[in-house]
Amino acid sequence: MIELFNNHICNFLDQKSGFDEDDIQVIKSKFKTEITDDLSKGHITTNIGLVSGSLLGKNPREIAEGIKDHLLILKEVGNVEVAGPGFLNIFIKRSYLATTVNASLKLNEKFGHSDMGNGQSIQIEFVSANPTGPLHVGHGRGAAFGDAIGKILQANGYAVSKEYYINDAGRQMDILAASVWLRLHNCFDDKSFPESGYRGKYIIDIADQIDSNLKIASNKIDGLLSNLPEDSEEQIDVLIKLFQKEDKSLWKQIKDISLKMVLKTIEDDLKDFKVDFDNWYYESSLGSLQDSDSKISSAIDKLKTKGLTYEEKGAIWLNTEKAGDDKNRVLIRDDGRATYFAADLAYHKDKVDRGFDKLINVWGADHHGYIKRIEASLEGLGFSKNKLHVQLVQFANLYQGKQKVKMSTRSGSFYTLKDLIAEIGADAARFYYLSKQADQHLDFDIELAKSQNKENLIFYIQYAHARIASLQSKYLELNQSLPNDLEEIRNGSYTACDKLIHAASKFPGVVERSGETLQPHIIVFYLRDLAQQLHSYYNDNPILKESQENQESILQSLSLVKLVISNGLSLLGIEALEKM
Repeated sequence: MIELFNNHICNFLDQKSGFDEDDIQVIKSKFKTEITDDLSKGHITTNIGLVSGSLLGKNPREIAEGIKDHLLILKEVGNVEVAGPGFLNIFIKRSYLATTVNASLKLNEKFGHSDMGNGQSIQIEFVSANPTGPLHVGHGRGAAFGDAIGKILQANGYAVSKEYYINDAGRQMDILAASVWLRLHNCFDDKSFPESGYRGKYIIDIADQIDSNLKIASNKIDGLLSNLPEDSEEQIDVLIKLFQKEDKSLWKQIKDISLKMVLKTIEDDLKDFKVDFDNWYYESSLGSLQDSDSKISSAIDKLKTKGLTYEEKGAIWLNTEKAGDDKNRVLIRDDGRATYFAADLAYHKDKVDRGFDKLINVWGADHHGYIKRIEASLEGLGFSKNKLHVQLVQFANLYQGKQKVKMSTRSGSFYTLKDLIAEIGADAARFYYLSKQADQHLDFDIELAKSQNKENLIFYIQYAHARIASLQSKYLELNQSLPNDLEEIRNGSYTACDKLIHAASKFPGVVERSGETLQPHIIVFYLRDLAQQLHSYYNDNPILKESQENQESILQSLSLVKLVISNGLSLLGIEALEKM
């Protein structure tokens, strides 16, 4: 519908406006045509008069009057009003309204999709939690967000690739392996277990599943554990070095098995959460500084060649202050080891090298200070920083009643994403994670998510869909099939349903706006308002007591509302229910 009237307006500009060709092209790039907020302003509104008048220095209302005369002769148009400083409010004939309802329903699950992205490739990297333990509820928000924007961007015509970056080459993996080693040999009880180790039951589970042949003699373990430093961080580092030195082969086996088992848990939990990835990218695949052909060596060498690095106190630094960072950053430590930043730099170079048009990183809000240094590294490597968009996501605070749940992986006592899915289901969890702007704090009440009343928004929206499904079933008890291909939206008592049709027609624009802003909560708010209108209409109108002709019009129109709710929930990764 929007596209049709855009074309009519563009035809007027090209053939009847008399404007200069260059001016016409500018006007076409700036004017907007939208579904109106309220039916009192018509079905469609455009600012074409205002934009044209401002550019040409002419009276915008006069220009709008000329375009109004052109639109009034169209078969689809019932009336046009000039409003304000050059807006046009267009009222559509009821016969054309029926055509749009029919056409929308024929699109089925594609209704709301567009080709806005024109096939541009976008890579979204999200979750990417260290594979050192199960995902907790804090990770769930980033998982729901990344997956939802992937679906929304695909619906807007982008080619989307979703990626999980596995941090399998850093100190945290060594801490995981050391923790499993200690549990494997029963070195400490729960109270005395090193504070800097991973203490969760899952560590014991990993140890229990490791072949007993991997154990070494207890007298050797006792010798390794003597004279440990008191500082917790120093203690775990000493243990790591001791275990690596004692038996390199055993250390590697424990580390590899631990990584594999934790990753399997993460993959399974994400699958249960309806999140999948096109690619799992291992940090270890970047190679090391010792390998001159590695991706990490290649990236740093390129920066060195361009004169963007310098040496100070034995370390190699990248000058990131010029890009707005608060200080320069170390790439290679004074002992020759690459930093986490160096690995991230190489990883982002590899992303760009793979040919994506745009990169989206979904990061926790605690990574805010990391953005500038990554942008600086991209520009240093010869890429535009505009290629990268970082979406910060605040961790969610989860409550059971008034009790806030714990999320610390190290402590071992925390509420996992798996726990949340088991308690309220993946759909409810995804919905509430997506119910607020991503960079705002979210307090998530489990008890509310389990309730069955209008205060629980997912229940309220699902119930609207189920109500229409129930109405269709009752209609089919008396009729052979649901209405199809209406010739005209009827007047009379049916007109109360016009607002629902109008609200449903906004859906494609909502999906585009959600994709442009990377904010799935826009769809959540839209579905909430649509559900509210549906419930109000349903409660006030005895639909199956209407005349047969009105029933057909109403059922066909409500089928569109049902389709919109289903498609909207699908973009959020949520199933629409037929019964509740």
